[in-house]
Amino acid sequence: MGGRLLASAVGELSEASDSAGSLARMLHILELFSESGPVWSTVDLIDALETSRSTGYRYIKTLHDAGLLTSVRNGYYTLGPRIIEMDLQIRQTDPLLLASHGVLEDLVENVGHSALLLTAFRDSVLCIGECRAPTSPGNRFSRGQRRPMFQGAGSKVILAYLPHHRLKALYPRHQLEIESTGLGSTWAEFRKTLGDIKKDGYLLTRGEFNPGIYGVAAPILTDQKTAVGSVGVAWDENTRDNVEQAIQAVKEAATKITERLAAI
Repeated sequence: MGGRLLASAVGELSEASDSAGSLARMLHILELFSESGPVWSTVDLIDALETSRSTGYRYIKTLHDAGLLTSVRNGYYTLGPRIIEMDLQIRQTDPLLLASHGVLEDLVENVGHSALLLTAFRDSVLCIGECRAPTSPGNRFSRGQRRPMFQGAGSKVILAYLPHHRLKALYPRHQLEIESTGLGSTWAEFRKTLGDIKKDGYLLTRGEFNPGIYGVAAPILTDQKTAVGSVGVAWDENTRDNVEQAIQAVKEAATKITERLAAI
């Protein structure tokens, strides 16, 4: 009896693992689409998945039926209209966006520079909100774009406030990148660098993505004092600016969003 129960449990775990793996492979299709590769053929999708034709066709049909893929011509697909619908829902209901309503605009008015709202996504950061100033720098970071977790004020200030267990998992995966961006050549140095950022409560950087571009950012915190995101501004070094005024304005904006988020 015990043996049958054990065999049954093992079978259920194996089936669950297979199902999760199948779902992950299907969703990976969506990650294949990019600005440089917006349209994919059925054949190329199946080749990229390295799966059987029958399985590949089933995945594509499932995503198409859900509106996550749409056919642009026979056998060719692009991302579907359901994603646009979901983006509208996010814009209207996302707590972080709601908490930042009007804050980015006020920040641009107060300091005269473009303002960004970022959040952590995997081992990177994603821009989810922006308000542009007339003097906005070129190669601007915009909503929907990702950047590394280890470069730029908005990224590093989120990194500094991530939970300890997440930093411990992240460090061995990105040790070389962490060292190359000056965050520390050892775990101890890495933790000290992040601790210094936390002591200041903000971060000022220069030229980490584009030469001559300054950035300052402050964290948006949960009630456990971990970062859910960051808010910041960027400006060209040739622009006359009161850096201390920009730092204070960014810190006040982050505090306001943090307080609003706690009240939602």
